[in-house]
Amino acid sequence: MQGQTPNSPAQRDDMKLRWQGEVHSVQPRIRLLRSFDQRSHGYLGYALGIQGAIGGRRCEFTVGVGRDAQAKHAFRVGDLLSGMSEPVADPRLEPVGYYKTSKLKVLKRAAESTTLAPPWLGSPPDLAVYRQRGHRRLDARIYQNTWRSCIWGCRMPVEMIVDQWKPSNRRYRFETFCYGPKSCAFYKAGPTRKVPGRRGMAWGEEDWVDDEATAHREGDE
Repeated sequence: MQGQTPNSPAQRDDMKLRWQGEVHSVQPRIRLLRSFDQRSHGYLGYALGIQGAIGGRRCEFTVGVGRDAQAKHAFRVGDLLSGMSEPVADPRLEPVGYYKTSKLKVLKRAAESTTLAPPWLGSPPDLAVYRQRGHRRLDARIYQNTWRSCIWGCRMPVEMIVDQWKPSNRRYRFETFCYGPKSCAFYKAGPTRKVPGRRGMAWGEEDWVDDEATAHREGDE
């Protein structure tokens, strides 16, 4: 379009879809990189689960927002929002369907959550809190049934380097985790996760990995 530079705000907005809906979950948006028995995290922002309409179509969808947007608006379950977002470029690397969100508006504010039992539905803490707390693996079925709306649940896209000598050899999947209190009665770890390695090897992430990651927390933390 004449008068616009490549990747200008106007051009980026042309790629975006307008949406509006009610928030049914707010969770950390974190990416996990695995290389056999090593792992590292990328803290991308937050994932909003929305029930509403996007691009003129009514459905349930997920939107990624940044840390600053969450800090400003303190999104929580029950809020009515509107905005514009772009379909993700690589669904293997994102826990949401849409990202690069702009023009966010809170149309109606939900009441503060007073629940004392899971799922916890208030506004989630800063990403630094998740990093400090550490996570435990969470059974995917439990996540689907109970943790999809909880601020301590997280569904991460996982990128796995199968062979360090051939870094282009990668695999992808999703894993679910819990950052919540270790005393939670609904928690279930699920089966041990296997990480593929070179020449058909595999590493099993046993319980001690989770125990070590959360050893600094008491049971009710």
